[in-house]
Amino acid sequence: MEVNVEYYRQFVQAHVLLSAFFQFFILGMLGECLGLRIAGKNPFRIMTAFQFLLKMVAWGLLGIVIKYAFTGFVGFVSALGDKGLVGGVLLSGAGKAFFVSAAMNILFGPQMMTFHRVTDNLIMKTKGFQGLEKSFMTLLWFWIPAHTVTFLLPEDFRIGLAALWSVALGVIMGFFKRRGV
Repeated sequence: MEVNVEYYRQFVQAHVLLSAFFQFFILGMLGECLGLRIAGKNPFRIMTAFQFLLKMVAWGLLGIVIKYAFTGFVGFVSALGDKGLVGGVLLSGAGKAFFVSAAMNILFGPQMMTFHRVTDNLIMKTKGFQGLEKSFMTLLWFWIPAHTVTFLLPEDFRIGLAALWSVALGVIMGFFKRRGV
């Protein structure tokens, strides 16, 4: 099967928010399901089909929020440079990618993860924030490095890679849960 990168790019450019929604709708939920399976749980036994669909929609909405965050934090870092508040290595290439990633994950990441937990609690009819501190730690050891790579890519490919990173993290967290970490 041949992958047409130009078709993907054109679709993302023509449907910015819709493409963000569907990439996370599919890949975010795939990562969650793989993580559950690796941890020894069957996703289809712990949630109804309706809850599964609602979780997919929640992932899709997160994709839209993440698209806005990506755009906003690139603008934030550029504005800091325009005002002379940062300079040098933090305004181009890997330095800028790291600075955007770090700023976004430190300033926005905790709120996004808390929002994600709240939506999960509403969908699954559960309460509490158990394990959220472990999720926050992923901002440092996973998301900042992962999004540094993401922000090195052209804009059209960033959300797709971020959605793929969510699959990777789901797998990693599944192994941690399996081992009781």
